[in-house]
Amino acid sequence: MRYAGAKVLLLATRARSKKVNMKVAILGSGGIGLSTAAQLCREGHDPAVWSPSGRSTLALADGTPLAVTGAFDGEFDLRIAATCEEAMADARCVIICLPAYAHRAVMDTAAALAIPSQTMIVSSQYSLSALYLRKLLVKRGMDVPVIAWGTTVVLGRPSGASAVKVLSLRNRLDAATVPVSQSKAGLSLCQELFGDRFEPRRNVIAIQLSNVNPEVHLANALCSFTRIEKGESWDNYGHITPAVARLIDALDLERLAIAKAFDVEVRTIGEHMSLSFDLPALPLAEVARLVCERGGAPGPASLDARWMREDLAFGILPNIALAEVAGVEVPLHRAGFELFSTLLGRDLSADNDLLAGLEIGDHSVESLMLSATEPEECSS
Repeated sequence: MRYAGAKVLLLATRARSKKVNMKVAILGSGGIGLSTAAQLCREGHDPAVWSPSGRSTLALADGTPLAVTGAFDGEFDLRIAATCEEAMADARCVIICLPAYAHRAVMDTAAALAIPSQTMIVSSQYSLSALYLRKLLVKRGMDVPVIAWGTTVVLGRPSGASAVKVLSLRNRLDAATVPVSQSKAGLSLCQELFGDRFEPRRNVIAIQLSNVNPEVHLANALCSFTRIEKGESWDNYGHITPAVARLIDALDLERLAIAKAFDVEVRTIGEHMSLSFDLPALPLAEVARLVCERGGAPGPASLDARWMREDLAFGILPNIALAEVAGVEVPLHRAGFELFSTLLGRDLSADNDLLAGLEIGDHSVESLMLSATEPEECSS
């Protein structure tokens, strides 16, 4: 079935809800960005996709439809923006769908282009990047809300120059808005865009600790490191064996301890996996086996892969910083981070270009929670 941008299933959309067609800017055009744009089309909205490099939208720029297979199928006519300014110009909402190592550069650009009527969404937040973006907006005197997601609405991977495979359309994911006074409006916007699949959380610290990818990927990459280094083909979920699952669960206990110290509620990794793939509550290794039987997903085959560049410096390191503020011991997080710095031959802490500006180490638990509520007052 061919989907023509915002006209997608418009009559069906009107029949099941009173959603208003919304123009949305998608900043980022990898598997997540394009899959998110496709889902927005299915919901009756009108996304414009911008690629910072321009490479991943070349095959779509001439009007070639995006072909989607997996959790849903179809062809989608997407608007491709040549610049960030073009994508954001008439957008009601801006969704940042980029790896954490690209957040700062794109957020610097997007914050300078934002207008008061817009709302920003970070899909998904790493290293408290929603707080970084809100601070940029406040400095401009812009009272623009920023919504942080604990994961992505869709789990998608490129399957060709103009194609993606959607592995999962998540039933539930965590969301929080900064400032928290805009939480109700933020949740309503998320529901208008993607339906009733969002679980409100207390603040962006809860969202940081809701993101389970850092712990899962640390364990799985560590135990499959030589496969990655040699560029072998291997299945991500298929290699979460019972032993690897035990390491993931142990890392998860440390993450949950940090969350408890900050008095924020988060799901266990097992709960997250079950909800992501619509599976019953089972031991993690069993959930991974069932996901693998559905088709799974390839593990990384390069030491320059996103797992290495994002999950450690922008996921594990901020969690260690939060643990230090709260006085929580996280020996497995620390050991894993040091092991990967040694294996990769560089100080991974230098890869994070967001953390220093947030000055987490200067805070107490109470003051950091206050900062996550509202970074500063707007000047206008």
